[in-house]
Amino acid sequence: MRRTRGSAVGVALGAVTAGTVGALAWAAREMPAAFGGDPKAGERGQRMRDSPRYRDGVFHNVSEPESGAPRGPEGGARTILKEMLFGKQLRHPSRPIPVVRDAIPEAADAALSVTWFGHSTALVEIEGRRVLLDPVWSERCSPTQSVGPRRMHEPPVALDALPRIDAVVISHDHYDHLDMRSIRELARTQEARFVVPLGVGAHLERWGVERDRIDELDWEEETRIAGLRLVSTSAQHFSGRGLANNGTLWSSWAIIGAEHRVFYSGDSGYFDGFAETGRRHGPFDLSLIQIGAYSDHWRSVHMTPEEGVSTHLDVTGLNGRDPEGHAGLMVPVHWGTFVLGLHDWSEPVERLCTDADERGVRVAVPRPGERVEVARPPKLDHWWRAVV
Repeated sequence: MRRTRGSAVGVALGAVTAGTVGALAWAAREMPAAFGGDPKAGERGQRMRDSPRYRDGVFHNVSEPESGAPRGPEGGARTILKEMLFGKQLRHPSRPIPVVRDAIPEAADAALSVTWFGHSTALVEIEGRRVLLDPVWSERCSPTQSVGPRRMHEPPVALDALPRIDAVVISHDHYDHLDMRSIRELARTQEARFVVPLGVGAHLERWGVERDRIDELDWEEETRIAGLRLVSTSAQHFSGRGLANNGTLWSSWAIIGAEHRVFYSGDSGYFDGFAETGRRHGPFDLSLIQIGAYSDHWRSVHMTPEEGVSTHLDVTGLNGRDPEGHAGLMVPVHWGTFVLGLHDWSEPVERLCTDADERGVRVAVPRPGERVEVARPPKLDHWWRAVV
């Protein structure tokens, strides 16, 4: 009996060890590519060095001396780790998150629509064109699919089932916004151009995207694609896919057509750059604004939901004024898909709805996969409360 038990334990341990070794071997193969390319060489590196935001080998936020990298309070790392491991927050829903799997119309909206796929991934339809924001279809937002934050819901549509895309826009190179597998698939299945902040093109090139398909922009630079102006606008964040931070730029984005304008915040702390973007490029008819993964430990680089509402008012030119009658619609992003914060999973949207109601801001909170026509947004139904 003892030998039998020992044999069983040995087989089990062997299987676990083999599985672990296999997972580590796979991670070792995929991680170097996932880290991306080196942006500092050649013409790209020179363009970075010429940027007003670049010095001492890295990009910087406008607000100095604080750097782009998040810095917590005294003893912050230990406090954060303890809270992540032992915090009592409800970080996952108790039931499956409802996903809308309706087919996307072949023809893009001639006016303005948006489909939220989860986290910060969204498809903007504007004046018959389509712009895909921060596409992440992988199971985990991580340099390896073996470990890391895992999706709380499946992608509502397969990546290869998307209709024709005119442009893919990337806000920055963090794994929950720039996904190697998704980029490779889009480069294979779509003819879209990739529009990215300075330096990020190096990652795309390493993953097989031809250089002539990439538009790489500094803040307040723009490119024109299919009749749309895509403008890189300022944000207060940081970047990095390995041990070093801030080797590539981060951006918010303005998508401007003949009749309609869309603002996407990317990831950012709240700062006066949003009001400046509103003055230069607004007012915007639709804002897609980060509301999740906030904390006092990294307040300078991620907004609270209330700051997200302020950002919407900034870019619609209405902060401090009565917004009644304005057509601007806010759609929250960066929540509900990956657990990246220290709060309840649904807290961001609850706080958003409360503050938006008090301040007269029109909000639509779609289910993943739900298409919202900006001129006729759905009534707020608080769908997330049924799965909390």
